[in-house]
Formats: sequence, C-alpha cells, structure tokens
Amino acid sequence: MTGNDFRAALRARAAAIFLGAAVAGAGLAISVPADAAVRPAVGRPLQEAQSLAASGNYSGAMAKVHQAEAVGGLTGEESHVIEQMKAYVESRENSTSGAGKLAADYRSGRWSAVIQDAESMKGLGANDMAAVATAYYRLHQDSQCLSYIDQHFGNGGGAVVLEIKRACAYEAGNDKAQTEALEQLVAITGKPDYWSQLLSSAERSKALKDPQMLDIYRLRLRTGSMEGAKDYMLLSKLALAGGFPSEAMAVEQKGIDAKVLSGDTVNRLVAMSKTQQAQDIGGWAAKLAAAQKAPSGDALIKLGEDLIGQGKAKDAIPLIQQGIAKDKTDMGNAYRTLGLAYLDAGDKDQAIRAFGKVKGNGTPNQELLARIWILYARK
Repeated sequence: MTGNDFRAALRARAAAIFLGAAVAGAGLAISVPADAAVRPAVGRPLQEAQSLAASGNYSGAMAKVHQAEAVGGLTGEESHVIEQMKAYVESRENSTSGAGKLAADYRSGRWSAVIQDAESMKGLGANDMAAVATAYYRLHQDSQCLSYIDQHFGNGGGAVVLEIKRACAYEAGNDKAQTEALEQLVAITGKPDYWSQLLSSAERSKALKDPQMLDIYRLRLRTGSMEGAKDYMLLSKLALAGGFPSEAMAVEQKGIDAKVLSGDTVNRLVAMSKTQQAQDIGGWAAKLAAAQKAPSGDALIKLGEDLIGQGKAKDAIPLIQQGIAKDKTDMGNAYRTLGLAYLDAGDKDQAIRAFGKVKGNGTPNQELLARIWILYARK
C-alpha cells in the first residue's frame, strides 16, 4: 500500500473519532432549552444513526441521517452536524467493504484477508494490486507473488511493484525474475544499489565465461559498484587473462588512486601487468598481420578489444568491423565488442545499436550482458 492509501485510511479514522465527538455534543445539546445549537428533532435521529453505524447497520444509519435532514428550518450548525454524521456513516461503511476493508486489513497485517478482499472487488487500482502482491510476499507465497505481478503488471508497475517483484524473486530463488526486476529498477532509478544488485544477480548466471565475468566487473567499475580491493584485483586479473594488459594497468591505477590498492601483492601485480603490456605493444604488428590472415574474424575482434583498453576506441571500431565481415566469427561477442568501442568513443546511439544486435546472435549470457550494457549506455 502506498503512502496515499495510508493517509486516506488515517483520515477516515480521524474523521470517525471527530464525528463521534461531534454527535456526542449534539446529544448533550438536545437536553437543554430550545435555543440550543441542535434541536432534539435533529439530535435524536443522529444519535440513533451513530448507534446503528456502530453496530454495522449502515443503511439504517443513513435513513436516520435523512430523517434529520428532513426536519424543517435547519440552522447552519444543524446542517453542519448532519453532514458530519453522514461522512461518519460513509467512512464506517467504506472501512468494512471494498477498498476500505482491503486498506484496513493491510494496515492490520491480515495478509490472507487482503487477498480475499481483492478477489471480491472489481476494478482494482494499481495501489490495491500492489497491496495484494505484498500480501503474497508477506505470506511467503513467493511464486504466487511473481505470477500475480506478471499477470497484473508485466514488467511495469513502477519502482514499488518492481521492488516487491525483486524481493519475491529473491525468496523464490528465481534469478531470472530477479534480474528482470532489477533491470527495470536500474532503468527507472539508476541507483548504485540497484546496479550492484543487478550485477550480483548476473554474476549468479549459470555457465558464465570469462568474457562475461570481465564485463560484469567492468560495469561494476563504471557504475561505482566495486567492493573494495578484491574487486579491483579480480578485474585486473580478468583483464590480464583476457589478453588486455593495458586495461589491467588502468584498473590497478584507479584502485591505487582511490587508496584501495596497496602493498606487495599489488606491486607484484602491477609489475606483471607492465611486462605483459610491453610484450603486447611490442608484438602488435605481428599479431595484426596474423589476425588479418586468419580464417575467422575472432582474432581481429580481440585486437579491437585490446585497443579499447589502450584508450584507442576509435581505432578499434574499423578493426572490429573487419572481424565481423569475416566468416565463422562469434557474432555475439563481436557485436558486444563493437558496442564497447562505440561507447568508449562517445557514440552512445551506435553503441546501443551494436549491443542490440547481440540478441539473436549470441548465447543467453551474452544477451544478458548486452542488455545491461544498453542500460548503462542509456543512463
């Protein structure tokens, strides 16, 4: 239930208390002389209306309100008290049926009753449906929660509903649904906490390969989701293992500048990265010649990714395009790498188009990471 529902329910309760006090005042007034604020002909049916409403007889209570309304020559005070009683009866009735009862059951934590209330209602609003999803979650009926949200909201519903979906998916152990919810939450809010959760969810994907793990930690670095020295060290080692020593050195330097990396272990890693970088750059011409002669374009694409790590994204784009033009290329990886090159070259639109081509050309994990890169490119 949203804050608006809570506030409406509290207003109804406050009105009931206030109106009860007003009618009590009217009851006292009818015992005094005829010049009192409320005449007995008006006050008595209002007292009866209060008693009937308290016992749940709302139609009878409203009939008594109408009886008071029918008294001739109503004063301003009498009309005011009649309107108060009418609102009181309506608030009592609304609190025991329909949306009012659903709100009351929600506030009281009667989760099964919330679901039953919704089943008896027609034309549920978005807030009521969010309350039902929450009720399923509170009852630990997480699969039912996910089914309900998918049926009534799809991948929409706003941040509140998506957070409920994420929570239910987590409890149900449904990584796919959790990732879907987190992708939408990232798209809506861009919050670092959601980025961290999304990347952690992606990291739990089955059969992840090193290129996907490398991308996850590249995204952690870019979105401020790194968790201390271990993440910087892992990203550096993944870059080295992938054959991208210049990128590894850049990561290490960022960790040192952030005062996260220090000590002998880091010094040894930096020394190894420098050695590999020198070898990589020194043998570049030979590797390029071999890649151009290779039967597939994979080697050209890898060299393009290496150029991105060297800070030469614009130079990488034509090299990757040459690789894509060759046969027997891993097209999922090729379009993902082209997207990285465009992104670092500052062309977000082309990057999004390239990442979008991974769908239908790559593995499920490649497609997942491409979607996340698109989210990043759009932020």
